[in-house]
Amino acid sequence: MPYPELLILPMREELTRLGIEETRTAEQVDAAMGTPRGTLLVVVNSVCGCAAGRARPAVRRALANPRRPDRAITVFAGADMEATSRARAYFHPYPPSSPQIALFQNGKLVHMLERHQIEGRDAEAIAQDLTQAFDRYCAPAAAPVAPAAG
Repeated sequence: MPYPELLILPMREELTRLGIEETRTAEQVDAAMGTPRGTLLVVVNSVCGCAAGRARPAVRRALANPRRPDRAITVFAGADMEATSRARAYFHPYPPSSPQIALFQNGKLVHMLERHQIEGRDAEAIAQDLTQAFDRYCAPAAAPVAPAAG
């Protein structure tokens, strides 16, 4: 039985406020994964303490890096069951864990952080792992467009 939406809404919003797209169905996950060009971050969110105190804050910090994924999606373990299962199907050969953070480049899984690499570490150390992966696999983020002179 899924977690009550009222309970997990703040946890969802912690990532969506960063511009991470929620994928709540298997079809939405497939659509995001079906874009083979560029980089895609996939965050398996959860209610556990290591997601709250470590994974989500680490993702927030890492996304402030000058190099970051072209796109980011999230699924919520324990709530969006089909979407989470589908996302994890793309993580082969890694077993399911919550939380879990995957980086894809041109449709290929190139970096994975599993729960055992998240729990027991602080958010800064996890963010450093992510930014190192971003620096290796992601292009620099586009500079903001300056307003036209008027």
